Amino acid sequence: MKSEIEAHGQQTLRRGLALLAAMSALGFPAAALAWGYEGHEVVAAIARGYLTPEVRARVDQMLAADPDTLTAHDMLNEATWADSYRNSHKETGSWHFVDIELDRPDMEAACSGFPSSGPVASRGPARDCIVDKLTEFSGELANPATPAAERLLALKFVLHFAGDIHQPLHDSDNHDKGGNCVLLNLGGPRQVNLHSYWDTVVVDELGDDPQTLATTLAGRITPADEAAWEKGDTKSWAQEGFDIARAKVYTIGSKPGCTRDASPVSLPAGYDQTARDVVALQLEKAGVRLAAVLNQALGT
Repeated sequence: MKSEIEAHGQQTLRRGLALLAAMSALGFPAAALAWGYEGHEVVAAIARGYLTPEVRARVDQMLAADPDTLTAHDMLNEATWADSYRNSHKETGSWHFVDIELDRPDMEAACSGFPSSGPVASRGPARDCIVDKLTEFSGELANPATPAAERLLALKFVLHFAGDIHQPLHDSDNHDKGGNCVLLNLGGPRQVNLHSYWDTVVVDELGDDPQTLATTLAGRITPADEAAWEKGDTKSWAQEGFDIARAKVYTIGSKPGCTRDASPVSLPAGYDQTARDVVALQLEKAGVRLAAVLNQALGT
């Protein structure tokens, strides 16, 4: 088992480095990844434990038939697929977030008025947001009449977007590109932007192996937690993320906007521990809610 875990960690690192190189070549900032690979794999691993045996088998069957070569065809790897996919499908970029402004919170405006995607969710429109797309793809996944190829795409987007919507900086904005313009000083030469800090730095602090971290986090979830977290919808989940961003993320004194020569911001006392607590809870919620979506969509 130990060798399998180490091999998985090495594979994750190699894929992460390859994706960062590809994103750099295409002009994407590294911070555009919500949770990074590890976070998405943690969410999928937690969710897998809450799937019914029937739904787990159905998910595995669908993914095993995936002809795409961007990722391996297991649930954890496919949870990272949408980030790789958007490198060559830039029209899907805005589907990963909803930039609700802190000073003028308006979810409808942030989601371009909640546009209709038409009969096939994967065909657009480009100006849309995660609130819409997660709902649409969940609906396609639940509909047996959805063409098989589209239903598989829907599954892969759901696996990913259920994680993205629980990253607070994918539900909020301070006119700073979701924290990408805010540079943090982590001590010594270590600097990272606010978005990357919440995406990857804090997740890495919780643990460096997705399977092990998922097991730890899942062990904290009570039946009462599960029942409470399964309630709501994509709008309430995004609103929850926005509220967290306002109360917990943007408490570092950064100013709105993007200023090229802004000095790095040092983390206030206790901020890092708060971030770890928030991220752990959001990963747990994402896993439970992803499982609920899949059980409802693919169960009998």
